[in-house]
Formats: sequence, structure tokens, C-alpha cells
Amino acid sequence: MINEQIRDKEIRLIGENGEQLGIMSSRDAMKLAEEAGLDLVKIAPTAKPPVCRIVDYGKFRYEQLRKEKEARKKQRTIEIKELRLSPNIDTNDLNTKINAARKFLTKGDKVKVTLRFRGREMAHMNTSKHILDDFAQSLADIAVIEKAPKVEGRSMTMFLTEKR
Repeated sequence: MINEQIRDKEIRLIGENGEQLGIMSSRDAMKLAEEAGLDLVKIAPTAKPPVCRIVDYGKFRYEQLRKEKEARKKQRTIEIKELRLSPNIDTNDLNTKINAARKFLTKGDKVKVTLRFRGREMAHMNTSKHILDDFAQSLADIAVIEKAPKVEGRSMTMFLTEKR
């Protein structure tokens, strides 16, 4: 809200250089802003009393947009990378998958490790849980288990995330 849109009886006013001008009526604050040739902008509407500032509104909007753009630039979406294993995986193949997971985790992504069962392998699901446990143990220095291994249909899944 700017200028005449501010309908509060009392407001806390901040001057154009950031100094506290105290609590006053919005009419008095509006007069001060007009004398300075600037706008009265409500910057904290939820405060008691609301906080307003004397500022050039065009410049204020420009600064806000620039800050938002900068914040968006620094934002990063976390992706979930999936690695599929089978119950009869060999140690070297497992090490290759562990190295891939390590690379994903250091980039900041989450890793979903899926152990797929086919045919007769379904009968030995409970004996294959150690593969996921070994996988998590080998990445224990940089990763933590977000979701423990859980059976879902024909597969067993586990989620790993980077340690904070």
C-alpha cells in the first residue's frame, strides 16, 4: 500500500535515510512524505502499529524486484536420482553404482536405490535386504538414510540424502 491507500489511524514511521521518526497519524506522515517529494509506503502491515517508510516508490519497487530475481537465481531444485540394483549383483557392479550415488549426493541430489526382483527372486526378498544395507553403509560418510528399505510390489526401495 502506498500514500492514500494507507487507512490506519496510527503508524510507525521510518524516514528516507532509515531513521526512526516515531509513532504518528497517517495524515501527518503523508504530509512529511509530500514535503520530501516522496511516497509513503507500508512495509510491515502486520506489525502493531503498522510500519511505513518514506521512500521513492519507483526505486523501492525496482530494488524489491532485483532482490527477488537474485533469490531465484540462488535457488536450486533437488532432483531424485534413481539407481536400480538386482539381488544377484556382483561386488564390482555394486561399487560402480555406489560411485554413481556418491556423485549424485555430492551434487546435492537425493538418491532412490531400487532393488528389483524378478521371477524366483521374489521368494528370497528378505535375504536380499543386506544389499541395500551394505549400499547405505558404504555411503555412510556422506549420506544418511531418509527412508529405510521398504518392499513395494516387486521392488525394495530406499532413499538417501546428503549429510548436513
